[in-house]
Amino acid sequence: MTADLAHVDTWLFDLDNTLYPAESGFMAEITSRMTDFVQKATGLPRDEAFALQKAYLAEHGLTLKGMMLNHGVDPAEFHAIFHDMSLEALAHDPDLLAGLARLPGRRLIFTNADDVHARRVLARLELTGLFDDVFHIASSGYEPKPSPRAFQAIGAAHAIDPVATAFFEDSERNLAPAADLGMTTVLVGAWAPRSTAPFVHHRTEKLAPFLTGARLREAL
Repeated sequence: MTADLAHVDTWLFDLDNTLYPAESGFMAEITSRMTDFVQKATGLPRDEAFALQKAYLAEHGLTLKGMMLNHGVDPAEFHAIFHDMSLEALAHDPDLLAGLARLPGRRLIFTNADDVHARRVLARLELTGLFDDVFHIASSGYEPKPSPRAFQAIGAAHAIDPVATAFFEDSERNLAPAADLGMTTVLVGAWAPRSTAPFVHHRTEKLAPFLTGARLREAL
């Protein structure tokens, strides 16, 4: 069914596993490097480091937040471990570019990653010029999604009207505060059709055909 998004003029997109498919395996390498970092910082065996990493993710929305609060980790040191990652697993998708290009109004990246990682990934996907800004984790004072404070921060920075905004995410729980504000929410990924969360308004396995087929407002 074609999604009716004719009321939307601000488009928020998560980055990882949203603008490229989870099947790329790119996030698996990110997770592995994160576990390496937690293991080194805490001295824990790898399995315990992985469990702690996931516990902080569940509690704070971001492993880094837990590492900052409980281990005094410098976020710049943490983010640096991702800056030399190979981007070979990521591929340019002409259909996605076309779908994004037809969206009227502003397009913004809203990510829990840092600025360097976000811009590297966008450049690899050949999508850089389609976005007006990258709102990254430092932009929100290291308040990650799904914290309402992260949404307040991007809303204030870009004068966002939630009712005229659509938010695209691969993480179901990150859509809940967006829906509470009045945004239209879109869950992206292979698992999306199985979601029954009432705060998810649209579900799609693939982003490109969803954007290409959506009903949009007419150009002024």
